[in-house]
Amino acid sequence: MKKLLKTITIITILAVAGAIPAALSYADKADTGSVSVIFTHDMHSHLDEFAKLKTAMDDVKADYPDSFVLDAGDFAMGTPYQVTFSQQASEMKMMDYLGYEATTLGNHEFDYRALGLAGMFDAAKGVNVQMVMANIDWEATLADEELKADAQVLKDAYDAFGVKEYTVVEHQGAKVALFGLMGKNAVDYAPESGLLFKDAIEAATETVEKIKAEEDVDMIICLSHCGTIENEDDVMEETEDYLLAEAVPDIDLIVSGHTHTVLEEAVQVGDTYIVSCGAYNAYMGHAVLDKNDNGRYTLASYELVALDENVAEDAAVVAELKKYRALADEEYFSQYGFSWEQVIANNNVEFTPAEELGIVQGEEPLGNLITDSYKYALEQAGEEADITVVPLGVIRGSFDKGEITVADAFNVSSLGYGKDGLSGYPLVKAYLTGKELKAVAEVDASVSMLMNVARLYCNGLEYSYNPNRLIMNRAVDVKINDGTEIKDVENDKMYSVVADLYSCQMLGTVKDQSFGLLKIEPKDENGDPITNYEDHIIYDGEKELKAWYALASYIDSFEGDQVPEYYGEAQGRKVEIDSKNPVELLKQPNKIAAIVVAVVVLLVLVIVGIVLLIRKLIRRKRTR
Repeated sequence: MKKLLKTITIITILAVAGAIPAALSYADKADTGSVSVIFTHDMHSHLDEFAKLKTAMDDVKADYPDSFVLDAGDFAMGTPYQVTFSQQASEMKMMDYLGYEATTLGNHEFDYRALGLAGMFDAAKGVNVQMVMANIDWEATLADEELKADAQVLKDAYDAFGVKEYTVVEHQGAKVALFGLMGKNAVDYAPESGLLFKDAIEAATETVEKIKAEEDVDMIICLSHCGTIENEDDVMEETEDYLLAEAVPDIDLIVSGHTHTVLEEAVQVGDTYIVSCGAYNAYMGHAVLDKNDNGRYTLASYELVALDENVAEDAAVVAELKKYRALADEEYFSQYGFSWEQVIANNNVEFTPAEELGIVQGEEPLGNLITDSYKYALEQAGEEADITVVPLGVIRGSFDKGEITVADAFNVSSLGYGKDGLSGYPLVKAYLTGKELKAVAEVDASVSMLMNVARLYCNGLEYSYNPNRLIMNRAVDVKINDGTEIKDVENDKMYSVVADLYSCQMLGTVKDQSFGLLKIEPKDENGDPITNYEDHIIYDGEKELKAWYALASYIDSFEGDQVPEYYGEAQGRKVEIDSKNPVELLKQPNKIAAIVVAVVVLLVLVIVGIVLLIRKLIRRKRTR
């Protein structure tokens, strides 16, 4: 027996001795300058995926127990979990539950406006996720008479929560400074933030210099909501985070959010690495960096972990999420006579998946469904409109075959916050002239080629487009279809148009995006320019008519609880004319085309004149 015990003891000692080096392998690396970073960005309230995310994190931490866990903003706004953002801070609390150490603000956190975001900070007190943000210009904001009242409320909540320009976190001897940024494009996408921002590169330069002067750190990481590649025509070297890496070379790692980019390989700019893992928790990013001989870091490994059916769900996370689902029903959906998991229809239509929407120009049945739902909801509320419009940028999901729940409908039109302080953009009515409607069609035909979030889908407005025509003059045959007859658009006539609040607010950017060539100025029923879109919100009784509710109630109204086969095909609302026939290329020229043609004609005349002059001089020379 003693001999057996002695043998077991020896085996145990040897096993433990063998295990200790394995367990300490990463700790030893950390002491010598190896850093492991788990990261996400643009999660958009996709908390159901947290159950798989926790499993994936634990798998990484089995090998790298002292990994830094970071997020680069837009953690909210995209699923029904967001409806209690200001009251429960569900996203921040769940990030804390998973062990996140730091995050930053993205443009969609500002969809809740200053007061809604302040509420989230109040509700999140006690959460151990450090918020870092370096380029809000509080001094300028609080000096602005129109902004300062709500901004002060946010600033008080912001300070009470403990938001910092940067923070320093230490794991196993590796000290890392973390700071956050919002880029120019992200700021432009946050028209209701109620804040003014410093230039991201200037703020980053100042922050990094402060870190170098005041802290003794091994690495500097930027949690950036600036972005890289968004559209297929984008050039990496011209993107905001690439330019940031060039301008501020002391940053070691940029976790790049905002553009939903999936970078399968890290982008290296000097000694700086840019990493991105895409949106909606489809992937979790993991990077390991080793300190090199010059004191900087070299990327040792980089992986995007797919959070798909091969990853098991963590049961404890699933149980925790049920609490927030119940709160969403209790505090929000019950107000609309719905519940999260309520089935409202069955679907046999093959709608384009969300990640493929708008990649190719053209009509989308899902866009038809959404704009039709606006018309339906308007009628139910005793309102009407000539045209309803939804841009691609506010369509956040699609429908699979099978059952459609209220949550599914909410996910498709999940963005925003209303004047009522409740989640979801309300619908707004404005008026445009026929000439401006032609400009709307041109936004879709031309501007969306430069910025695909501007692709438009309509009910009541129909047109053709020819990609071979001169840019800003590609839309032709613009018509009004009132359901009974199709008529030509009259340039001077006023037409009523309904879209969600955000889309109306963003109409002001059309002039900039079209280089000043297109102008759309929404007006009230008297023809006066609208200065405050909230004054034109549509109500169903005493409630704001929310875009998501319009969609859910329309789907709920389908006969036989079945999505009509009508939505399985295009309806001719937007038709491509891929022709180089001179008749098609030159018909219906607008002012822009006329100017270009005039310039071309003038150049031709000048060239002809020069040729004739030369010939005349040659003839004179020959006769001498």
